[in-house]
Amino acid sequence: MIFEKMEQYDYEQLVFCHDKTSGLKAIICIHDSTLGPALGGCRFWNYETEEEAIEDVMRLAKGMTYKNAAAGLNLGGAKTVVMGDPKKDKSEAFFRALGRYINSLDGRYITAEDVNTTVEDMDFIYQETPYVTGISESYGSSGNPSPKTALGVFYAMKRTAKEAFGTDDLEGKTVSVQGLGNVAYTLCEYLHEAGAKLVVTDINDEAVERVVNDFNAEKVGVDDIYSVEADIFAPCALGAILNDDTIPQLKVKAVCGSSNNQLLDTEKHGKMLEDKGIVYAPDFVVNAGGVINVADELQGYNEDRAIAKVKGIYNQMDKIFNIAKEQDILPVSAAEHLAEKRIKDMMVVHSKFSAKSNNQINR
Repeated sequence: MIFEKMEQYDYEQLVFCHDKTSGLKAIICIHDSTLGPALGGCRFWNYETEEEAIEDVMRLAKGMTYKNAAAGLNLGGAKTVVMGDPKKDKSEAFFRALGRYINSLDGRYITAEDVNTTVEDMDFIYQETPYVTGISESYGSSGNPSPKTALGVFYAMKRTAKEAFGTDDLEGKTVSVQGLGNVAYTLCEYLHEAGAKLVVTDINDEAVERVVNDFNAEKVGVDDIYSVEADIFAPCALGAILNDDTIPQLKVKAVCGSSNNQLLDTEKHGKMLEDKGIVYAPDFVVNAGGVINVADELQGYNEDRAIAKVKGIYNQMDKIFNIAKEQDILPVSAAEHLAEKRIKDMMVVHSKFSAKSNNQINR
């Protein structure tokens, strides 16, 4: 079944990593390296089954291919998932063992922090391999990419607001935010400074109270966030939250948030949103700020340059909404087409230059 799925969606490699001493159980998935080495974060999650972990890493890796391509990066897509309890199972030996597995791929895969992994975790990996980004600033790196992800979401939201309301000014707009982790907290800060009103929820009460106190937000129950009357809904927690049950509850004009794979069924639920008159900002474009930022490390990190690239997500969203209107397709389809076209174009370029190089060698 795994090979059938790999063949169906053109995956390149699935690597199972185990270290008995440290307890490491991890899976690395490389989806596509046409544009360059595959970059994608390391997610630490307490998966109930191995099958669930495999499904998640493959889904996330494919999403990274589209994210990196749509962002204009010369990078392919990949992901690592680690099976275990992030509160109990972490250790230096754990991440150094993972670093050795990553190093064995000889640059085909570059990792970074993701859900439940930190800069400190990346530092341990860095002791075993150079193929890691988002390490401590003392190493000349960019550190935690969350603030840059939030900045990208903010600029994507401005362009989405322009599509939905005719202006990108967020002052006076009500934004309902689901999930208040590092990215969402910084996003709330940007929105508060822009004059937006915030309605928030999270399973973590402390995270909710922090945003309520810092940004004068209104809190609602976890299940109540979908029915909040707002202008924009920002999903910043788990994926697959836009589905048959939740979409009918929405009372917003736009959806733009940082979480991955928000649509349970891309085509079906993207169409449901459109039928309700809701503008959907494709998540893999919206949340690309973090990967754009860490990718800048690969050429010697320059924060000003990285910030300028992250703000460029506004222009990418502009391009996607225009393509969607010109071709009468969903924005998420326009974003996928944009990414797929770039990959196909580069495949042609690579094949031409490879052919020329081979001809020269044969002479």
